[in-house]
Amino acid sequence: MMQRFFTKAKLSLNTYRSFSSSQHVILDNPNHSQVLVEGNGCSRMAILNRPSALNALNTNMLATLHKFYRSWEDNPDIGFVMMKGSGRAFAAGGDIVALYHFINKGNMEACKEFFRTAYSFMYLIGTYLKPHVALLNGITMGGGAGVSIPGTFRVATDKTIFATPEVHIGFHPDAAASFYLSHLPGHLGEYLALTGEKLNGVEMVTCGLATHYSLSARLPLIEEQLGKLVTDDPSVIEATLEHYGDLVHPDSSSVLQRIEILDKCFCHDSVEEIVDAMENAASETKDAWCISTLNRLKEASPLSLKVALRSIREGTFQTLDQCLLREYRMTLQAIHGKISGDFCEGVRARVVDKDFAPKWDPPTLEKVSQDMVDQYFLPLSDSEPDLELPTKSREAFL
Repeated sequence: MMQRFFTKAKLSLNTYRSFSSSQHVILDNPNHSQVLVEGNGCSRMAILNRPSALNALNTNMLATLHKFYRSWEDNPDIGFVMMKGSGRAFAAGGDIVALYHFINKGNMEACKEFFRTAYSFMYLIGTYLKPHVALLNGITMGGGAGVSIPGTFRVATDKTIFATPEVHIGFHPDAAASFYLSHLPGHLGEYLALTGEKLNGVEMVTCGLATHYSLSARLPLIEEQLGKLVTDDPSVIEATLEHYGDLVHPDSSSVLQRIEILDKCFCHDSVEEIVDAMENAASETKDAWCISTLNRLKEASPLSLKVALRSIREGTFQTLDQCLLREYRMTLQAIHGKISGDFCEGVRARVVDKDFAPKWDPPTLEKVSQDMVDQYFLPLSDSEPDLELPTKSREAFL
């Protein structure tokens, strides 16, 4: 059964507006080729267009999206907005290679601008006053999830691959991940955050990360039908998605079939206890999933594991804006590298040099002090501005 774990406020006025339909057009956007726009008068489709980089998001793309989305929200002739990616990805996340080079060149302001722009746009998506449809056909990771999951509808397909793999690059699940992962059933959120394991489209819709599922071959038809709608009524859009969607269930190999043992292992208060529980389970059962999960935990940055677990647990009791504000503070700690240089080391090992042999600092869980973890969650210094979100004019949904 498809689950909806974001309870959205009413998406538009009490009485839905009527619209005049117009002929389908491609909107000319010569200055922003990494974000293309299609429209038919009543809806707009934003297309992430960096296929050679798996649509990795950069500051320019995010700023462009923010500008478009604000103008579309203010336009009374536009009823709803959609987003998709070019090529084989929706969006693989933020452009971490660019961030890596910014840090190495000492350009911290460019890094901070990226995260401010990203988190601000994600907050806009999460508080958008018109229905939003994200077509998650392909790789959907990190920031790609952040610009889609807080929205109204998320359509997964047989090509969807979701993950929050940040602990394996010495970072923490951000881009609103501490909000939406903490709202998943049982301790699935902790599992995804600490292992970086992937979910497919069927698993996404089963656990609630996606609202609908369709075979990718059907997406052109779904886009065509959505493009014909003249409405801002989310129930009309939902009816179309339901009509052309597919009812699916996870197969026997899915992690969702192992929720009992997952909850038993990932319910603990500390990473050390979680690892011990997984070691005991792997030893007792010799189960391939237990062994694989244990290995994933041991490959991650020890500091990132502890920071990520606390972040997910805190997200359980926080609104979207509170999660994004906390994640921004955590992110600045990570990119400044004063506590640890794990972020740059992780990106180097996995994406730049690709030797897949990061030298984590500290190298073991035992050497990660409580003080190191606590520093990630402290308020910023007086000289460092906090993330500013328009919470007075755009209330965050629970």
